[in-house]
Amino acid sequence: MVQAGALIAGAAASGTLGWSGITMALPLALAFPALWGAARTRAVAIMVSAAYFLAASRGLPQGVATFYGSSIVLGGALWIAAATVFVAIHGLLWSAPGWGRVGRFALASTLMAVPPFGIVGWAHPLTAAGALLPGWGWIGLAAVATAMLALTTRLWPIVSVIIIGAWIWSAVGWTSPPAPGGWLGVDTAMGASLGHAGDLEPQRALLTLVRREAEAGVDVVVLPESALGLWTPTVSRFWSDALRTTPIVVIAGAAVIDRDGYDNVLIEITAGQARTLYYERMPIPVSMWQPWLLWNGESGSAQAHLFANPTVISHRRRIAPLICYEQLLIWPVLHSMLLAPDMILGVGNGWWTTGTSVIRIQRANVEAWARLFAVPLVVAFNQ
Repeated sequence: MVQAGALIAGAAASGTLGWSGITMALPLALAFPALWGAARTRAVAIMVSAAYFLAASRGLPQGVATFYGSSIVLGGALWIAAATVFVAIHGLLWSAPGWGRVGRFALASTLMAVPPFGIVGWAHPLTAAGALLPGWGWIGLAAVATAMLALTTRLWPIVSVIIIGAWIWSAVGWTSPPAPGGWLGVDTAMGASLGHAGDLEPQRALLTLVRREAEAGVDVVVLPESALGLWTPTVSRFWSDALRTTPIVVIAGAAVIDRDGYDNVLIEITAGQARTLYYERMPIPVSMWQPWLLWNGESGSAQAHLFANPTVISHRRRIAPLICYEQLLIWPVLHSMLLAPDMILGVGNGWWTTGTSVIRIQRANVEAWARLFAVPLVVAFNQ
């Protein structure tokens, strides 16, 4: 009982501290494989998995309550539902000590990294690769994946020492990924009003901000998710005409409505013209992505373009875009990195996460991926 309690407490600490929103704390998430592997029974492995995932995703209940304007009960229900997938996979695939356990953990980790289970694959320990081995790219990713598996065996003390050594080495020389020359991500603090106003006044305020940056010599300004609101001919004409006499490029989030629902997108606006640059691959399940509506012939769901447009081209650069929820998952960024992009662009609209660490975690994640693959990073969030 004492050992089981210690493993569960350790898993909760790993989830809480590893996913605190500090990039260099991400390697603490690698304690989870060792704790899962140390469980002597399936019941303990289940409780270890639950403690880790629930602690790592602790901001969900409050965030959902804020988003829907409801009690925290709904948020708690979705929190438990998401955890059930993670716990079920790691519980069912747990086995007694032996090399078979390594294969089972590898399968569990893979299932939580790719769709369909990877759709709720938050808090994946593999994200720590960028904090441990910056610049190592795919080799670093493979090395950390191998270490994760080894942590489930009797070799865990040796592997832990190696991980700690790499962690210290990385921390000593750590620098945040730079932005490309001439690019600027702009954070806003407009709360729930961003993109939801019924007139163009907020757009005029954003335009003033963009013009100020253009005068300062910025070439590309990136605005947060939803900054442009509903992308209508009126909004398109407003921005295209406003930038007609300036060479600056604006990339900003918007929603494009069609008869089946809507797309969460990034729009690129240049002098006199605008185009849809990127379609979000994985909107937030339940609050945005509601596929059951389409199954019933209804509309209103955000559309998921799961494996479309992993990279896009803007201002002569190949970009790996990640909108909000995509930054919490494994497969969207790895899907993009297969095409060797020149940079990562992360945007979000986290007004509903007030009082939680969600935005900090998103920033830490994209920073870790940018450092792992040694590419520049531009981020823009609204709070």
